[in-house]
Amino acid sequence: MAIETPNYPDHAALGALDSRPVDPDKLDWSPTPFEGVDVKVLMEDKETGLMTALFRWQPGAVLPFHEHTDIEQTFVLEGRLEDEQGSIGPGEYVWRPAGSRHVARAPEGALMLSMFHKPNRFLDEGA
Repeated sequence: MAIETPNYPDHAALGALDSRPVDPDKLDWSPTPFEGVDVKVLMEDKETGLMTALFRWQPGAVLPFHEHTDIEQTFVLEGRLEDEQGSIGPGEYVWRPAGSRHVARAPEGALMLSMFHKPNRFLDEGA
């Protein structure tokens, strides 16, 4: 199966059409290429880029200028996510259309659930 929860052994014995419950506490935080941003991948399809993940941002973390190549959805659990269009906090949700571009920041840190149809494309500041 192309879609999986990486490194989640509880799924090994499941049938092809069985539900796949995921306990995030059984997953380790993994660093991303961006300082202060860690991830727990809950589900991904490496072939298409489809992914649902928890992201933990340390206070002051920044995700540099990037483009959402397809719809991106984020639900903030803790902290605050900001960009030039505003901010969202705990219990708030945002979705961004394909082609949208921004720099994302978490001045106080944040814990978020995000869903992507395809991976972001990171751009130079001048792009």
